[in-house]
Amino acid sequence: MIKIYGSIMSSAGRCVWMAEETGQAWENVPVDFQKSEHKSEEYLKLNPNGKVPVMVDDAFVLWESLAINAYLGEKYKPEMLGSTLEQHALVNQWNFWNISNLAHPVEVLAIQKWRKTPDNDQTTTSRQSLDRFLPILENALVGKEYLVGDTFTTADLNLVSNVSALMFIGFDMTALPNIQRWFGTISQRPAFQKTLGKR
Repeated sequence: MIKIYGSIMSSAGRCVWMAEETGQAWENVPVDFQKSEHKSEEYLKLNPNGKVPVMVDDAFVLWESLAINAYLGEKYKPEMLGSTLEQHALVNQWNFWNISNLAHPVEVLAIQKWRKTPDNDQTTTSRQSLDRFLPILENALVGKEYLVGDTFTTADLNLVSNVSALMFIGFDMTALPNIQRWFGTISQRPAFQKTLGKR
């Protein structure tokens, strides 16, 4: 059985979703940060960074959400990585772009929402970053159902996990109709509804 450590409210959520997409048996193992479970000796043996997510598949241990999702795709559902060399490269392009440009500002704003703190320099910079980069995704989705090719890939999954977080915190998506349409379609997938849809 695949075990994914970390709350679905964190970046572990995209790994839980991916595990469900593969059709394999999986278990989500909570990690209580308030009780410092992420710093316990047992947990640090799994991930010396003391972060989530961590995946355990039989005896194999892996951390970093994109690495986990790439592994799950390669082992259990390779069609989600692109059907050609070029598509595989484009899937990687969007996955790397996502982590480089969206993940941090989304995390900053999600933490602000959770802690109910006022705006500061970091949240202002995060909104500016999203205002810069989300239109790139918006334009890439013109006339398209999926980001790469004509099927659902990990590029869609990993990016929608961040867009889902933005929707959850009430980020203004009014000027991004293609992203809203794309999110609306993909968020109806049974695997999304079973995992991130419960947030």
